[in-house]
Amino acid sequence: MFIHGRGVLQHSDFVMFKGCPPTIKWDICSTPVQYQKYFKAQAFRMATSKLLILILLQVIFLAFANGQGLKVGFYKKSCPSVEAIVKKTVDQAMSKAPTLAAPLLRMHFHDCFVRGCDGSVLLNSSTNQAEKDAPPNLSLRGYQIVDNAKSAVEKSCPGVVSCADVLALVARDATFALKGPFWKVETGRRDGRVSSLNEALSNLLPPFANITTLKQGFQQKGLSAKDLVVLSGGHTIGTSHCSSFTNRLYNFTGKGDTDPSLDPNYIAKLKIKCKPNDQNTLVEMDPGSFKTFDEKYYTLVTKRRALFESDAALLADSQTKAYVKLQATTHGSTFFKDFGVSMVKMGRIGVLTGSAGEIRKVCARVN
Repeated sequence: MFIHGRGVLQHSDFVMFKGCPPTIKWDICSTPVQYQKYFKAQAFRMATSKLLILILLQVIFLAFANGQGLKVGFYKKSCPSVEAIVKKTVDQAMSKAPTLAAPLLRMHFHDCFVRGCDGSVLLNSSTNQAEKDAPPNLSLRGYQIVDNAKSAVEKSCPGVVSCADVLALVARDATFALKGPFWKVETGRRDGRVSSLNEALSNLLPPFANITTLKQGFQQKGLSAKDLVVLSGGHTIGTSHCSSFTNRLYNFTGKGDTDPSLDPNYIAKLKIKCKPNDQNTLVEMDPGSFKTFDEKYYTLVTKRRALFESDAALLADSQTKAYVKLQATTHGSTFFKDFGVSMVKMGRIGVLTGSAGEIRKVCARVN
């Protein structure tokens, strides 16, 4: 931030500091060198203040911009039965395949972090260049459940409810079906027309991310460190391929070593299931209760038994560490409530509303 090469101070600032400021002793700036030092210090303070103001305004803008046009009950008049229709579809699916709840929850998360919550993760590409074709999304499952819910809604309310909203409702209902929290989903999103593999690669956080990368990634989406540690609790359900964490077991730093942040006893058990270069075997994220949404994930993190480096990273920050320990020691006293709040915040990221985007007839392709 420079003006005519003189920093952030403008003409009025120079006039204000012309001569020795009357509020300080003359000997502080009685020579050109001392005056120059004083002036530079004042310039630095003003530059810092303006930078802080810009950062604050950006945060406020993100918080204000995200979610404008959404509200609970958006379809109260145009499609009053939408939530009941979606819930019926999800409940039927969960009764037969409860393991699909985790990938459906993750599908909503991955949708929101790439181009905002616009249903772009659902789009197909004839050249395999859509978001769903990106490596981080290849393990997503349950698209048929979203399609079935959308089809059922279309029969009742054709051309009214977006695929983005259907996905948000499906994620909530799938979580609730596994004894998880229930939150009121804001609706009113419209569907995007673009889906990019490269954008998915650049926006989705990898399982090996450290705490700095995680916090920055969430901040860029208008989410806080608390949202990060709360939403990470979604790892209490589902499974992971060995390939997402085998480096922690066999070659953490490239020297054939293990990750010191992972419990050695747990490493021994994981090595029985996951051999080097294993790309197919699935391991429970929360052993023993991976089909139940609960707070036990946080106990695993405190015991250094969480699968991903990104899970272990939560102990490297004072705020996220405190939250992990709170939930682990109080049986998740605030986890369910917090999870609902953070899911609503996440569901507001970069949404299309009003006349933007479209209402897709079929979720896998644009109209």
